[in-house]
Amino acid sequence: MDDEDLEEIENTLEVVIMAKDMSPYEAAKQLIRSAGRRLGTNPEITEWLKYPQRELTVNFPVRMDDGSIKVFTGYRVQHSFALGPCKGGIRYHPDVTLDEMRALAMLMTMKCAVVNIPYGGAKGGVVCDPKEMSQRELERLTRRYASEISILIGPEKDIPAPDVNTGVQTMAWIMDTYSLLKGYSVQGVVTGKPINIGGALGRREATGRGVMLCTKEALEHLDMDVEGATIAVQGFGKVGSWAARLLQRIGCKIVAIGDISGYIYNQDGIDTEDLCSYAEGHDDVIRGYPKADEISREKFFSLDLDVLIPAALEDQITMENAAKIRAKIVCEGANNPTTPEANDVLNAGGVFVVPDILANAGGVTVSYFEWVQDLQQHFWTESEVNDKLRDVMTCAFGEVLTRAQREGVDMRTGAYMLAVDKVAEAIRVRGIFP
Repeated sequence: MDDEDLEEIENTLEVVIMAKDMSPYEAAKQLIRSAGRRLGTNPEITEWLKYPQRELTVNFPVRMDDGSIKVFTGYRVQHSFALGPCKGGIRYHPDVTLDEMRALAMLMTMKCAVVNIPYGGAKGGVVCDPKEMSQRELERLTRRYASEISILIGPEKDIPAPDVNTGVQTMAWIMDTYSLLKGYSVQGVVTGKPINIGGALGRREATGRGVMLCTKEALEHLDMDVEGATIAVQGFGKVGSWAARLLQRIGCKIVAIGDISGYIYNQDGIDTEDLCSYAEGHDDVIRGYPKADEISREKFFSLDLDVLIPAALEDQITMENAAKIRAKIVCEGANNPTTPEANDVLNAGGVFVVPDILANAGGVTVSYFEWVQDLQQHFWTESEVNDKLRDVMTCAFGEVLTRAQREGVDMRTGAYMLAVDKVAEAIRVRGIFP
């Protein structure tokens, strides 16, 4: 064993050991450091990429329906402006933290670079439980949060989008609030808006469509049949439901689906359109669906499958279940669904992992399309949007695969090497001020 082999083993062990107690932000920094070292990037530039350029924490009051005042905490983190204005979603969740925002902003920078979108990454969120709030309370919270972060956002600076527990209505409120502050209508301040105020056709299903396209590319790369490919999808929200429906439309068999209410399985396939109709009439959850059997979470992750798609929240594939996964492909619809040590287990087991910064980049890609259309006031057909998205995603998949094969690394490492290379080069040619 030569010195290079020994160093590689030591580096892998370092990642595994550190990851056990590593926050998502620390894990993201570790991925960038590792990619930069493999590339031979100037370590000073790599060090810079490990930290956000700007962070804003806001604490603001909201009047609740009962007349009381409650103080909420929100964040907006901007990771990098090297490639262009910042871009990233806004989430409402009780577990939102500053470290999580830092990690996801960094992830967005890498994601945009992978798919050649001229954005840097950002992320925002408010610590709240929207399920316990009325529509009027959510509107007041959103408008106050938008006014608090208005010093950072704008169509030339930072363009928010929907994320966990936010959607087209949230974006409409933010656009309207920002426009009122400016004194004129500013459509391009957010993406993921309603169609009638500057939204893009095809945006609603864009992330799921990107997952579908990457899954199809992975199946074809491994010489596996798309027709009849067995697939399990964890998460049946904005990403998972569309990924499942679109995969079924191209001939795949969706045999298992999970959401916050539980997991269901049917070896003959689940009709995803029928399941969507069922969920709409049952509080948007799949529990109790009569045409499939309930299974445990443990069983779900150990099913013998062609493809497993984690499209829920972070840290779903861990050291506890990674070795039990029998899927040949894992296509990450969620952000950070696989912990670093679990990723090593999947790679060692021969699982082909399509990483999140590639697989779920369909959303930010069509958000970019929406932003371009808003700025030009010229809008495309849904067919045009879908065709452009297909071109971007298939090209990006090919670039990541080529980099991974050339460097002899897994797809995640290849994607980060590709992204870090692009962002570092932008920093190098722009220079350091002053």
